[in-house]
Amino acid sequence: MMQKRIRDYGIYPGRMKQGKRNKITDVPGVLAGHCTVRDGESRTGVTVILPGTDNAFLNPYTAAAYVHNGFGKSAGLMQIEELGTLETPIALTNTLNVGRVWDAVADHVLRECERDGAPALSINPAVGECNDSRINRISSRIIGQEQVEYAFSHACEDPEEGAVGAGTGTVCYGLKGGIGTASRVVEIGGREYTIGVLVQSNFGATEDLVVDGKALGREILKKCQREETGKEGKTAFSEQDKGSIMSILATDLPVTARQLKRIIRRLGAGIARTGAYMGHGSGEVMIGFTTANRVPSVKLRREKEELRMLAAIPEETINRAFLAAAEAEEEAVLNSMVTAAETQGLQGERYRSLAEFLGE
Repeated sequence: MMQKRIRDYGIYPGRMKQGKRNKITDVPGVLAGHCTVRDGESRTGVTVILPGTDNAFLNPYTAAAYVHNGFGKSAGLMQIEELGTLETPIALTNTLNVGRVWDAVADHVLRECERDGAPALSINPAVGECNDSRINRISSRIIGQEQVEYAFSHACEDPEEGAVGAGTGTVCYGLKGGIGTASRVVEIGGREYTIGVLVQSNFGATEDLVVDGKALGREILKKCQREETGKEGKTAFSEQDKGSIMSILATDLPVTARQLKRIIRRLGAGIARTGAYMGHGSGEVMIGFTTANRVPSVKLRREKEELRMLAAIPEETINRAFLAAAEAEEEAVLNSMVTAAETQGLQGERYRSLAEFLGE
């Protein structure tokens, strides 16, 4: 069954042209996959984003990372920041499984390198996280190599959204959060390029939620409080902006690592459009990569190569990418919520779906 996304409710965030599927995988070569675990009180998972189908360790991608608010436990950001490259797929999971997922991604890359006859002596897996402990018994630490390999083997061009993979147990604005994605097309130099975003949403205070410029969170609070006076299994709300959001941006736009960092910082504008102020207890972590301007390892470089030519957009055109990033982020967040079905928390509380409050 086709998932209903935010546009199916007559809400069209922004004004730019969307990509073919309106997903991060509209960027040629990019794939995404999930492994979802629902076993008793374990309701969690892992999501992987593959920048391409070849060995990224041997031919890294120009990349950037940005931490808006650092309440988080991600791995791999430091080297991405220093070198401006991404040498592994990106994985998303819950807070207490970062180490186990790091191990699994490292093993995956080691096997790829052995296959390609290029032993790897140092690997920098990129792993992001959100804390899903309101819905998932996070201390079980159930995600490991089996689940990561499942996500890799099921990576595709049309990944599911909502309560799947790393978004299985997340909460957004007190409603059910999850995985969401969107894309935008920009024209520069007479050619079209794609900017795609995928989010793991787990942030926001209910009262602050804004949808299509409307303060919907306040209306949701009033509606639920009227409906549930004296009832058991009450709707859960978030009073504070806490919990985190992981945002992954992919593009085929030729940019430098410095330009890419400028672009991914605008993902914060997309988050703010949904109402959040990115509070103390929330980690807003952004990772971006471009499939243009790859940085081949020493093994793949021509002998005696000491200079490398790069193509890059001029700064006066970068506003188009800024707007595309902000719009795609806003839509990805809303897609993550509207595609996620109502879920019960560990204390019996209801995390309702945004779809319920949008009507048909």
